[in-house]
Amino acid sequence: MSESTLSAGAEQFAQLPSGIRVCFRDHGSSTDPAILLVAGLGEDQTFWGDSFVEALVSRGYRVVTMDNRDVGQSSFATTPPPAIWRQALSRPRKDGYTLADMARDCVGVLDHLGIDRVHLVGRSMGGMIAQTVAATEPDRVLSLTSIYSTTGSTKVGQPAKSTIRILVLAPEARNRTDAVRAHLRITRHIAGTSYPMDDAAEAALAARGWDRSGGDPAAGVARQIQAIQLSGDRTAQLRRITVPTLVIHGDRDLMVAPSGGEATARAITSAQHVVIPGMGHHIPEELVDPVTRYISGHADRVGSGNPQVEIS
Repeated sequence: MSESTLSAGAEQFAQLPSGIRVCFRDHGSSTDPAILLVAGLGEDQTFWGDSFVEALVSRGYRVVTMDNRDVGQSSFATTPPPAIWRQALSRPRKDGYTLADMARDCVGVLDHLGIDRVHLVGRSMGGMIAQTVAATEPDRVLSLTSIYSTTGSTKVGQPAKSTIRILVLAPEARNRTDAVRAHLRITRHIAGTSYPMDDAAEAALAARGWDRSGGDPAAGVARQIQAIQLSGDRTAQLRRITVPTLVIHGDRDLMVAPSGGEATARAITSAQHVVIPGMGHHIPEELVDPVTRYISGHADRVGSGNPQVEIS
């Protein structure tokens, strides 16, 4: 393998000074500018989908994906997960980690790979983590793309009541079949109105996620929710972000209301805001091309010294 060519899809591990071990994959050429993809709540790195990663690689980017802590093959925390009542009342345990800790995991992966600066892309909770990196480590970030995410303010970006009912009433998945059923049910609900869900593809994704989990998925999700709650309203922090920022949101998002994207764009100076009609809290195959074109176009313009996004 030549120095400029990286094996796509091979799982690697970074042992960080914090003691966290992060599983990541490196795609594309080491000579190309790097994009780090940060996944959402309970999602391992494979949830981005092969076509999404390949689209960015084909446009001239080195793409790094990673399992956040408490999901996939990365370290699972040893602290107890918060009880359901704590999650419902936003009363997190004090011994949990925060989004800032998860942001440091991202920087640790960059350090491990010797990547000085990166184009950051995060979705949902991953958007919150990417925002945190951009706010606290601006010298490491070339650009930020925040996809269907929010600021942490309880006044914006809240899930619909119908979504909350599904999440609260869903039984804990105890096997792969349960996990697939739960994923299909919630994804079908939040996927939006214009892009029908591919049941077979989503079932395969959920099954792979269950098989890759190195710990208790339910406990991991609970601790990740707690990290969001412990981090609180980050609007003031977002106002410190100076890197060129693109905010992407669908207008039919029942998981993170579109007001979350609006608030994110307002908080970050000169952020560009793209609203995709009919899109929910999901990136189906039909949206892979337009979404990756927005991301690569944003990164291209930053690289050329013109961060203004062309919105069509």
